[in-house]
Amino acid sequence: MKAVVAIAAALAAVANAIATPAKTEGAVTKRATGSLPTVTVKGNAFYAGEDRFYIRGIDYQPGGSSDAADPLSDRQTCDRDIQKFKELGVNTVRIYTVDNSKSHDYCMNALAQAGIYLALDVNSPDYSINRDDPATSYNDAYLQSVFATIDAFADYDNTLLFFSGNEVINADNNTDCAPYIKATTRDMKQYIGSMGYRQIPVGYSAADVESNRFEMAEYMNCGTDDQRSDFFAFNDYSWCDPSSYSQSGWDQKVEQYSSYSIPLFLSEYGCITNKRQFQEVATLYSSQMTSVYSGGLVYEYSEEGSGYGLVTINGNSAPVEKSDFKALMQAFSETKSPAGAGGAKPNGSPSQCPKRSKTWEVTDFQGADLPSIPTAAQKYMSKGAGKAPGLNGPGSQNAGGTSTGTAKAGSGQVSPSGSSAANSLLRPDKSFKPLGACGTAVFLSILLGAALF
Repeated sequence: MKAVVAIAAALAAVANAIATPAKTEGAVTKRATGSLPTVTVKGNAFYAGEDRFYIRGIDYQPGGSSDAADPLSDRQTCDRDIQKFKELGVNTVRIYTVDNSKSHDYCMNALAQAGIYLALDVNSPDYSINRDDPATSYNDAYLQSVFATIDAFADYDNTLLFFSGNEVINADNNTDCAPYIKATTRDMKQYIGSMGYRQIPVGYSAADVESNRFEMAEYMNCGTDDQRSDFFAFNDYSWCDPSSYSQSGWDQKVEQYSSYSIPLFLSEYGCITNKRQFQEVATLYSSQMTSVYSGGLVYEYSEEGSGYGLVTINGNSAPVEKSDFKALMQAFSETKSPAGAGGAKPNGSPSQCPKRSKTWEVTDFQGADLPSIPTAAQKYMSKGAGKAPGLNGPGSQNAGGTSTGTAKAGSGQVSPSGSSAANSLLRPDKSFKPLGACGTAVFLSILLGAALF
């Protein structure tokens, strides 16, 4: 009996210690606002709580690909740009590169207060899959950086989703990258589960390549649940104003993806062949498309020399709006999403893995087979990613520690006897809410019952 009392007392002390974590000097609480519900996947749609969630967003990377900087670690940048996001009426921003070694508390809370979610690419220029040598670049150093990025953003309620890759496949002759993209997706999902994080959706952003885009969509949705993406996105610049649902070919894509069973959205859109009026916004969020599509992201916020920018940035002074800024703002303000579920399907079947063809040259791994996780990366599933390399790390593309085998379907499942529960207890949760009397009683009874046998 004394042992039981001692265990109960110890557990009560642990509960009190967890309920009041030590405060860090000058830290900003990650979940302080509580203003946004987390977004989940149900069938082929996203949901914020019980409400259908449509992505109304923009792609955001000041400096572009030539300047791999992290806009979410700079307060002045966030203060400058979030106000413009609010004016546009967006609910999501996509960021292609962040520094996973820096704090993002201030900017993520500022985004949450503005009602804005983050769609985040986990790769950076030096830590990514190399389409010219995917087998070598899929290694433990790469995955350590990917997992460190997940660690940096998983506790924010307004982290909407993670992209496991962006436009890695951009031609018919490099579709052999597909198994490594899918293996990374599998590993990310397993890491999220193993660390006890909430189920943040993980998926891929495909290039605007008509010849193999649908095969890639099928591939990312075939196999067992641990292998399948939580969503699929692709870039689409086929609607060039003035245009229409049928003239752009969007009607054919809705038909093509009509039975697709996971959320689908546009990761980039906004053709600049003619003056942009963003007529496609009204169609994208209409009942013609919402049974299949969950919105999209306009490319792009700041002008980076390609003509797609909505604003011009000059230091920390107020951004200068271009004409299509107001066009997009007006399009969003005049377009409401359909009521209710918008035709979304709550259930669906996985896709069939595509067969080899002249536009789908995947030869090393057939069907649901994928590269096994590199041996040196397996430890991250139980011990965590550790110190993040940031944007100044040595890079991973030739770092060694590659995959040495083939993983069968189901290899990415999180083991019930694994470390997920322990990690969720040991990892400080800055929004921790003490257990109620009932919850405490159940928790103690389970542990005490186990101790008595």
